[in-house]
Amino acid sequence: MNYQCDLDIFEGPLDLLLHLIKEQKMDIYDIRVAEITRQYLQYLDLLSELNLEMVGEYLIMAAELTKIKSKTLLPTQETEEDALAAAGEDPRAELMRRLLEYQRYKDAAFELRQKEYDQQQLFTRVGEVEIDDTEQEILVEANVFDLLTAFQKVLKEKSFVKDYEIKVTTLSVSDRIDYILEILNASESVTFTSLFTVLNTRQEVIVTFLAILECMRMQLIRSQQAKEFETIRLYAAVDRAAQEEILKEFYASGEDENLSGNVDSSE
Repeated sequence: MNYQCDLDIFEGPLDLLLHLIKEQKMDIYDIRVAEITRQYLQYLDLLSELNLEMVGEYLIMAAELTKIKSKTLLPTQETEEDALAAAGEDPRAELMRRLLEYQRYKDAAFELRQKEYDQQQLFTRVGEVEIDDTEQEILVEANVFDLLTAFQKVLKEKSFVKDYEIKVTTLSVSDRIDYILEILNASESVTFTSLFTVLNTRQEVIVTFLAILECMRMQLIRSQQAKEFETIRLYAAVDRAAQEEILKEFYASGEDENLSGNVDSSE
């Protein structure tokens, strides 16, 4: 596949590690390094298959995880003197420190955003206030790694049609962006998985996912879920007029040319 996609919405390797720790319901003070390393490498394989431009930090973290894993597999020191020297030197200690520090920064940033949002909800009273007692479901933002997890499930559950006829198919991410926006403009929201229901080939699934990521990068859509790791729903983030302006600038910049290509599909 000739897709080339460089997205700046990926936050970093520590974000991915925190996501995996939460997904696996691990204690950050007792990380199962072997399992986390396996999951982390699976994500790197998926990013590689999508041909997304990855910064070196992800690969460096993969090397660090492998090093930590190898240290945990080393035999314990045999002599009492060596054992005392090695006491308390957990190979995971530095990683845990970095994760905890990074989590504190993320929590602080979230609190600041929440305070900003709360402030925006304050209005000067100009008349009688009507209180709406209906309960509204509280939704949380789904990040890129939540989408990747959902995408992995789509790939596993899909039964792709085997086609041994060699043919060249032009798949355009730009066309899929238009398709996604058309659906979202016609309905309040759609589930993430519903966009892949009628797709029969792996190439179509991948291009559609890239289009979703590109829409998020341009802030055309937003993704939310009731709680972490539950069903993800997609919403249009701006109205049609704003969509047209954003896409006009997108096409004028020529970025869309790097998001489509010819696919030799001989499955």
